[in-house]
Amino acid sequence: MTDHSESQELSQFTRMDEGTAEDWEIIGREYMKMASGVVDRVIQHMKLLDGDFGGFQVDRLTHSLQTATRAHRDGKDEEYVVCALLHDIGDTLGTYHHGAVAAAILKPFVSEANRWMLENHTDFQGYYYYEFVGLDKNRRDRFKDSPYYEHTKEFIDKYDMPAFDPNYPTMTLEEFVPMMRRVMRKQLKSKIAKYAAE
Repeated sequence: MTDHSESQELSQFTRMDEGTAEDWEIIGREYMKMASGVVDRVIQHMKLLDGDFGGFQVDRLTHSLQTATRAHRDGKDEEYVVCALLHDIGDTLGTYHHGAVAAAILKPFVSEANRWMLENHTDFQGYYYYEFVGLDKNRRDRFKDSPYYEHTKEFIDKYDMPAFDPNYPTMTLEEFVPMMRRVMRKQLKSKIAKYAAE
């Protein structure tokens, strides 16, 4: 039998089609508690990139931090900087399409332009190495008609592509945490307040 935390309130049904309004109120409250911890879980997952060099001059965490640092120092807004920070968070679990993982995590919190940039950035960075692994370096050109083509190209060229320099003065993960909390909680704030008031 499953052991449940005393702090968790549980619904009464064992099949969704037996749920009542009261059950779904309980589930909604528990969902909002869980959702409010998403930033902390993302931070923990980012730490998994620490020490994973993947053959590069810097580990994946440093690359992510350096990409975000470059965007921040260039005056990009917090939403964009958080996207830059988390653009490769999917490397561990979504190895074959890591951009889609980052896009899925940030979709509720960012603009469509930034979500699209995250999801498709891999083909844009491929311009710099696809030819060396037997792929078409111009694969990004299939997106030429997208309104987000130049937005994504700029992200790669200015922030992602040059962010493998072990001597670049890079900000720490802790310095980005307040930005992450502001960006990733903006959509949840009103929902959490609603359930907390009940």
